Amino acid sequence: MSRADIRALPAWADALGLLLAGALHAFAFAPREAWWLQIACVVLLAWRFAAAPSARRAALAGFAFSLGWLTLGVWWLFISMHRYGGLPAPLAALAVLALTALLSIYLAAAGAAFVRWRSGRPLADAALFAALWLAAELARGELFTGFPWLAAGYAHADSPLAALAPWLGVYGIGAASAFAAALIVGGVRLRRAPPFALALAAIALPPLLPAAFTHPTGEIGVALLQGNVPQNEKFEVRFQPEALAWTARAMLDAPADLVVAPETAIPFLPEQLPEGFWDGLRNAFAGSERAALIGVPLVRPLADGGVGYTNSAAGFSAAAQRLPEGFYRYDKHHLVPFGEFIPLGFHWFVAMMNIPLGDFERGPLDAPSFEVNGQRIGPNVCYEDLFGEELAARFVEPRRAPTVLANLSNIAWFGETEAVDQHLQISRLRSLELQRPMLRATNTGATAVIDHRGKVARWLEPHTRGVLLAKVQGREGTTPFAWWAGRLGLWPLWLVALSVTALMARRAPR
Repeated sequence: MSRADIRALPAWADALGLLLAGALHAFAFAPREAWWLQIACVVLLAWRFAAAPSARRAALAGFAFSLGWLTLGVWWLFISMHRYGGLPAPLAALAVLALTALLSIYLAAAGAAFVRWRSGRPLADAALFAALWLAAELARGELFTGFPWLAAGYAHADSPLAALAPWLGVYGIGAASAFAAALIVGGVRLRRAPPFALALAAIALPPLLPAAFTHPTGEIGVALLQGNVPQNEKFEVRFQPEALAWTARAMLDAPADLVVAPETAIPFLPEQLPEGFWDGLRNAFAGSERAALIGVPLVRPLADGGVGYTNSAAGFSAAAQRLPEGFYRYDKHHLVPFGEFIPLGFHWFVAMMNIPLGDFERGPLDAPSFEVNGQRIGPNVCYEDLFGEELAARFVEPRRAPTVLANLSNIAWFGETEAVDQHLQISRLRSLELQRPMLRATNTGATAVIDHRGKVARWLEPHTRGVLLAKVQGREGTTPFAWWAGRLGLWPLWLVALSVTALMARRAPR
């Protein structure tokens, strides 16, 4: 399709086609995991950018593509707001659409910039497209606390581009796939073989990169709990005795060095629990060689003399008993807007929903690990494992770096949807980036053990109650991604994206 053809096409028809292409792009991610489809859909977008007759039409294309991609990809947010939050269905649907529309502005801006600075040369335009794609994804992942769910690189957990994860992270993988897609477009438009060859090389060569950055360091037995407590019963006092009894019994009976229970497995403050429950559980592990890590909200004194609350993981062991609070404590650092803190000006919106525990205090970025039988366990709570650069901050000092990562989650907010599979795919990328095993203890799934290569070694069927037993090998060593992201965050990628864009803009024909 030429620029003249697109110019003759009504704007609404153009937008509808890109909306459908973006929706198809969402199918590239878990549970389908079709990495080739991710590249194919971006080829369609890159073609439309290259053929766009104006910056306005390219911006419309980028916006429509992103809107279809994100709306179909995260539609399950509707369930948390409507089914469990009590927000009227039309308002919940509008809220999801408003979020995805706002996030789609980044790719719209990328489209407009591409048309302004394209040169017609395949390699230069592919570099510009990849740089603008990278900038759009970084903006979505960082601005306004960030929402990097379904970043393009997640579709490549099993593709050849996964070899880039310990070097460049998930955003670098996404940029590489965008570069390859744009080269394919350049080859088709000019009917030349070299762009196709470069695209093939960009996809096929990453597995040849050095990959062994870590080495094994001991082994521990783990037990991961999956309570399968329905979300509408999670914070109801009348339903808790049975759930708490099962959790305590499973923790005490599990034959493992480390038992991990999900986010808010104990949904009340310790002082609100039945008398003796908290101390009994803590003392049981303090008197043995075993350890436990359990999700629970905790109180934190504030500087002004008041108290705040944290979404936390408490660690019980003989060594932890000697800590000031009598247990190890990890407080979640990266909080979820509306779920764990209320953005300025949105109290009216949160007041319309019945969501408990909605305003937490943040924990430190570089949190200490939980020591268990020679292993350093690095907890993260639910949404935090979307931010690999923040987990990398714990690897700046190798002697303190986690040897095993542990994610405590509760995805019951989103029902029996693909959110479970998508979150598992996200955790796999963290294991690839940092070359650490990831333990996932969740309320409804996916409870799993992921090895340091990003492969799911063991898992429990989602939406069932059970305990997953496994042996896990810890790892020492630092990947290139952990080294630079731990010290600099995502600024090196921002620098690459902006530098390439500025160079291409300078060389673009006037």
